[in-house]
Amino acid sequence: MSQHTILISIGSNIEREHYTRQSLVALKQHFSDVAVSSVYESEAVGFNGSPFYNAAARATTSKSIEEVCAILKAIEKDNGRVHTDKKFCARTLDLDLLTYDSKVTTTPVVLPREEICYNAFVLWPLAELVPDDIHPETQETYAQMWQNFDKQKQQLWPIDFTWS
Repeated sequence: MSQHTILISIGSNIEREHYTRQSLVALKQHFSDVAVSSVYESEAVGFNGSPFYNAAARATTSKSIEEVCAILKAIEKDNGRVHTDKKFCARTLDLDLLTYDSKVTTTPVVLPREEICYNAFVLWPLAELVPDDIHPETQETYAQMWQNFDKQKQQLWPIDFTWS
């Protein structure tokens, strides 16, 4: 069975320290070789809400894109995430598949996820975690993308967070 490298964004703004920790526990139960970036704090984007904790994870899996997405949704649900019709709202846990190897696709989800290019809270953790990995569409490394990113658009702060 072939192994695939996946990148996942992690976000929480309800009991954010608890649910950010829970995300790592759950990801390690379902995927191999899990590595996680530092945790960053950011203002809510798209709605007025409490600040978020954000991070990125890299892992390997033999599962399909559909299976990975189903696992991420199940982890969110198991951690109290209520999916509403509103795209921008408070949440206990938000896990998004960002990349699956270097695959570019629109089904079953859009990959690479568009948020990589325009959200600091996705790009900075990726630039830290996998600086030399190349974005499948821009053909730039995540470090290059972060270096060129307009950092005035969104405020983001690394915080003191121990995963253990």
